[in-house]
Amino acid sequence: MRIRKFFICCLIAGVAAGMSGCGSRAVKPVPPAAYPTRTHRANPNDILFRAIGLIGTPYRYGGNTPRGGFDCSGLVDYVFRDVAGIDLPRTAEEISRVDAPQIARKQLESGDLVFFHTDGRRVSHVGIYVGKGRFVHAPNEGGTVRLDYLDAPYWREHYSGAKRVLN
Repeated sequence: MRIRKFFICCLIAGVAAGMSGCGSRAVKPVPPAAYPTRTHRANPNDILFRAIGLIGTPYRYGGNTPRGGFDCSGLVDYVFRDVAGIDLPRTAEEISRVDAPQIARKQLESGDLVFFHTDGRRVSHVGIYVGKGRFVHAPNEGGTVRLDYLDAPYWREHYSGAKRVLN
């Protein structure tokens, strides 16, 4: 009986952790001034092709390589570091504070970062806009890097804003 209760508790904890996606990390607030300006010249198409090329890579909490898997911020940092030499902070919330221009949703271009608040009002998820209303991201435990529509009901409801780190 004890083993069964233990198993059920572990199962519930695992499901809860998996549903929280990459935004489940506790993040110590860091002021935006702590980040240098991160607007760089690079080809946005190179960013989007690199991101699209990673579709199907397994999700892994804390992951930041194609071989080991990605969480959302690990994917974004990997793509921007690999293609443009831009090292981004480790969490979605910290990436949202990078000193870069805010972009209106109607002004999105390939390579822009899109942010979501999946666990309240705090930014807890990030993806890379690829055009035509779609973005690449590493959504959750048990999933893979994939392409989704910004206007899908879940993402539309949780959309928080966008930034352009490339000129």
